[in-house]
Amino acid sequence: MSIDYLYRQIIMDHYKNPYNKGLTEDKNYLTTNLHNPSCGDDVTVQVLVEDKIVKDIRQIGKGCSICCSSASVMSVTLKGLEINKALKTIDSFYNLLMNKPYDQELLKGDALAYSGVGRFPARIGCATLPWKAIEALIIKHKENNNG
Repeated sequence: MSIDYLYRQIIMDHYKNPYNKGLTEDKNYLTTNLHNPSCGDDVTVQVLVEDKIVKDIRQIGKGCSICCSSASVMSVTLKGLEINKALKTIDSFYNLLMNKPYDQELLKGDALAYSGVGRFPARIGCATLPWKAIEALIIKHKENNNG
C-alpha cells in the first residue's frame, strides 16, 4: 500500500465525515466566506478566539473533495493553538503544498496528506481556501485586539 493511497484515504475520510462542520449563531465567533471563482469552491469559516487561543472552529463548504476535506483538517489542526502558533502552522501548511521546507513540529497528522497537492498547481487554491479564510480571521482578531 503506497503513501499516496493512504493520503487519498485520509482526504476522502475528511470529505465524507468532516469535523467541525456547521455554523453557529454565536456572535462571539468571527466569520468569513471565501469563494474560488476558478473552480467554484466556496467555504465559510468561523473562529472563536479567547485569551489568544483558538477555542473553536466551525466550517462549511461546497466544492471539491480537496477543499472540503482541507477545511475539516484545518479545523482539527488549529483548534486549541495559541493564535501566533496557529499562524505559523498555516504558513507551514502553505510551504508543504509548495514542496518547501515546513516546520514538522507544527504541521503533523492528517495535514500531511496534502503534501502531494503541489504536483497539481490548479488544486493548490482548493487546498488553501479554508486556511486562507481562518488566517484572515485570526489576523482580524489580532488587529481588533492589539495583537
